[in-house]
Amino acid sequence: MKTWIGLMSGTSMDGIDAILVSFEDRYIRVHATHTTDYPSDIRQRLASLSQNRGTPDDLGELDHATGSLFALAAASVIEKAGFPPASITAIGSHGQTLRHQPDGSKPFSIQIGDPNLIAEHTGVTTVADFRRRDLAAGGQGAPLVPAFHKAFFSADGEDRCILNLGGIANITHLPADNSAPVTGFDTGPSNALMDAWCLDQTGKAYDKDGAWADEGVVDQDLLGDMLSEAYFSRQPPKSTGTEKFNLEWLKVLLNRHPDLSGADVQRTLLELTAVTVAQQIPHSPGMTIFVCGGGTRNRVLMRELHRTCSPSRIASTAELGLDPQWVEPTAFAWLASRTLSGQSGNLPEVTGASGERILGAVYYA
Repeated sequence: MKTWIGLMSGTSMDGIDAILVSFEDRYIRVHATHTTDYPSDIRQRLASLSQNRGTPDDLGELDHATGSLFALAAASVIEKAGFPPASITAIGSHGQTLRHQPDGSKPFSIQIGDPNLIAEHTGVTTVADFRRRDLAAGGQGAPLVPAFHKAFFSADGEDRCILNLGGIANITHLPADNSAPVTGFDTGPSNALMDAWCLDQTGKAYDKDGAWADEGVVDQDLLGDMLSEAYFSRQPPKSTGTEKFNLEWLKVLLNRHPDLSGADVQRTLLELTAVTVAQQIPHSPGMTIFVCGGGTRNRVLMRELHRTCSPSRIASTAELGLDPQWVEPTAFAWLASRTLSGQSGNLPEVTGASGERILGAVYYA
């Protein structure tokens, strides 16, 4: 039995999710999971560097620090599973995204978390740097998980959409006709922008259960200003990140709305996520939207998605056999398996790349 580890830290920069899995046809067997939280100082430095506030020394030090933490997360999930490291086939590490700029004359995407350290400290072959080959082929380098969604979550005769509520929200449309092309793209902000505002206003890293947002009301004028952002009306392929949707972007808009309470702004940010997801999902009769990611723990966001996405049914990816928290790390375990078997990991119809490509670089144990 081949076993794989997936390591994922998203744009919310709250920590590293590690999962140890094996794949049997379309069945995913989960052997162990573990989360390693970022120390607050590391998270703050990552957030600053992601907004171009830092030096080359900061970049090098954070690459080492996050690589060591990714290695710790992998070692911890191996220990939980009770497997000898030599029995693990490989680790797929997404790394920590610092900047994602797929458009323009010199597109790039930067993920740190030195994979050399992961391979060295765990003794397990590590696959990393998944995005840049797709970018080199003219793609967005994101999203990459739709290929995994297609492999494990599609169902002939059933129209499905997978919605990931991470720092950024992204969707994968899996048509009822399995021969039809899959579509997938980032719809816009989700947890990262709400978390940033919550931290700025309350000192808390996130709005637990959406309770603070629920104290406020949607300001339609601010919402309208937010929705005028050109990204939302762009046609895919497209991807985005905190380079665009960040605290500075929000505060520029708030200059036109100076009298809003912090809770009203938080509730309006939540509404922005719910509305932009609903507007961009290709709804069809009988569609089910399966939701994953950290946003599933935001009770108010889930409530509002039921409203904005009606009549489509909202469900958890747990119905498909995988807990919402563990979909993305599992995807990168699967992408590592594709790389080591010499198979492509991207969907050109999703990313816009000129063709299928084998993704990632391999760091042998």
